Amino acid sequence: MDSDTFVYTTYIRTTPDALWKALTDPELTRRYWGVAFESDWSPGAPVVWEEGGRRTADPEQVVLAAEPGRLLAYTWHTFTPAWADAVGLGRDVYERLAAEPRSRVDFAIEPSGDTVRLTVTHGDLAPDGTIKELIGEGWPAIVSSLKSLLETGEELPEPPR
Repeated sequence: MDSDTFVYTTYIRTTPDALWKALTDPELTRRYWGVAFESDWSPGAPVVWEEGGRRTADPEQVVLAAEPGRLLAYTWHTFTPAWADAVGLGRDVYERLAAEPRSRVDFAIEPSGDTVRLTVTHGDLAPDGTIKELIGEGWPAIVSSLKSLLETGEELPEPPR
């Protein structure tokens, strides 16, 4: 893959407002993603990641756009040695991740009949980088679990790492 952008689209039987809530409510994100976000979801606001009892905050980890029920964008998270240890990444993988430029993720929410089209665009990636490789597997799993939660009330089990 030679692009600096990863795009994943799915259709979810839900409403734009319910999808927005699922993307921004820490209790819901923890269920399908394993991460709770602390933010007021206004442009420029910090986005703090809480995962497995670890909080990751960084001045460059911020909301870029927030239009409830339509669009959410933020800079991708900060990689720390503690995070890498907790998720079982080797030091070499962590060092590659930490050396890559900060990327961004956009969630475009569009009504589509009795469903909602969700397009996740993760951009500003190093074209042959480690982040792109990892999110190529990560985003489909996260979005599938989100879809399951909204359509059935149950998230998918976390895939093995």
